[in-house]
Amino acid sequence: MRVFAALALIAATAIACGGGGIFRPYEYEEEMYLSLDGTATVNVNTSVAALDALRGASFDLRPNVAVDRNAVRDYFSSPQTRVSRVTPYRRSNRRFVQVRVDVDDVTRLGEAAPFAWSRYRFAREDNLYVYRQTIGASARKDVGDVGWTGRETVAFRLHLPSKITYHNAGPDNLKRGNILVWEQPLADRVKGEPLTLDARMETQSILYRTLWLFGATFAAVAVSFALMIWWVLRRGRSAEGP
Repeated sequence: MRVFAALALIAATAIACGGGGIFRPYEYEEEMYLSLDGTATVNVNTSVAALDALRGASFDLRPNVAVDRNAVRDYFSSPQTRVSRVTPYRRSNRRFVQVRVDVDDVTRLGEAAPFAWSRYRFAREDNLYVYRQTIGASARKDVGDVGWTGRETVAFRLHLPSKITYHNAGPDNLKRGNILVWEQPLADRVKGEPLTLDARMETQSILYRTLWLFGATFAAVAVSFALMIWWVLRRGRSAEGP
């Protein structure tokens, strides 16, 4: 899962920096890669202005001032989180940043200040794993005129490791690759309109199932190849006679 997360992060960085691609250019986005053991990698892609407005940070919003990577790293670091990458970029004359955060226990992610507006639950119930994230009030910090048009959107993207059996993201928000997306207008998120992410999944990971299928296929091919060699050798002996 971490290998796939790293590859997806590279693709997401290229998309975010280019301002195009298959993903929409959100003003604020939390993208989580969840593992069945409760560990997770979270990529936060956000304008500095949205980070200040939504989470109450105090970064310099002037477009001609470079993002202080060390300050961003310190802001997202905590006993529950480890920052492995900070990537600044620019879009629509605003400074943006992508932060990669690793967490050992997703249920404790809300103890870190940047994620404290959410309550996280991840547990096994009977034959399913249940993930539920309840996002509450924002900081509602006034950031002045930063060039927002009113059409900006925020998103919460969830990459799940096994087959999804239920979700409340909506019928059009289950993407290929086992990805769920919840969207909300930036104005509603600033006001703190509540949002709940609810998903349930099977207990066996897709990666494990894929590796098992690959192994079974490889074994079947190997057996078939061995039988073919045995048959060819047997026919050769029969043709030679006693």
